[in-house]
Amino acid sequence: MLFDPRLILELAAIGLCTGFLAGLLGIGGGMLMVPFVSMILSSKGFPHDYTIKIAVATSLATICFTSMASVWAHHQRGAVLWPVALKLAPGILLGSALGAQLAVALPGKVLGMLFAFFVAFSATQMFLDRKPKPGRTLPGLAGMLGVGGFIGGLSSLVGAGGAFISVPFMTWCNVRIHNAVATSAALGFPIALAGTLGYIWAGQGVPQMPPGSVGYLYLPGLLVISIASMCMAPLGARTAHRMDIRPLKKVFATALYGLAVYFLFR
Repeated sequence: MLFDPRLILELAAIGLCTGFLAGLLGIGGGMLMVPFVSMILSSKGFPHDYTIKIAVATSLATICFTSMASVWAHHQRGAVLWPVALKLAPGILLGSALGAQLAVALPGKVLGMLFAFFVAFSATQMFLDRKPKPGRTLPGLAGMLGVGGFIGGLSSLVGAGGAFISVPFMTWCNVRIHNAVATSAALGFPIALAGTLGYIWAGQGVPQMPPGSVGYLYLPGLLVISIASMCMAPLGARTAHRMDIRPLKKVFATALYGLAVYFLFR
């Protein structure tokens, strides 16, 4: 199965779609990557309880690569607030590592339900297109540690980069939206790295894993999806600058609701 041409084509299709939509709509690839990687592996006969965890781990690992390109682009424009990122990073690293251990300990069905609720929440944010009104300043070091832990833990559970929490949090604290997006991109790397390492550690010695797996990380999926998504993300970004994407966001949000229902009743 490691060099199954059909499997490679299916993974490449996921990468192309997630990369294009990430560039077009500014969404994290985990919302599409996790359910479809899980479906593909389930169709190959692998235990249902493992596939969701493999999909989350693989999604996090791809963020390690895609976030670096995004961070560099934002950094060149001076948009990343590095002091804010450094204050959030310790909590994020701890929360991501612990979140991965919690995810592995949970039954696959429970983790699937958590992912469904995350997708529904993200779809609602996208559909309503609400921007939180600035209400305060960033908290102190202890508060930033706690917020970072929450962002890292939840992101590691669902295989996301954390922007769905960190961007609204920072804008609520009077951080400009462009700086919030750029800083959240910088936070995606420690979230993904700590979460990925946690899934690799927790998956050591687990039987019946797909060939090419290291712990819960599925290396063929990481390689194919990362290459395909990084090729398509620039095209999606260029397309976004040529059209009004707000109607598209509502259509995509509706599709995400369907995906969430599928995961709940699966």
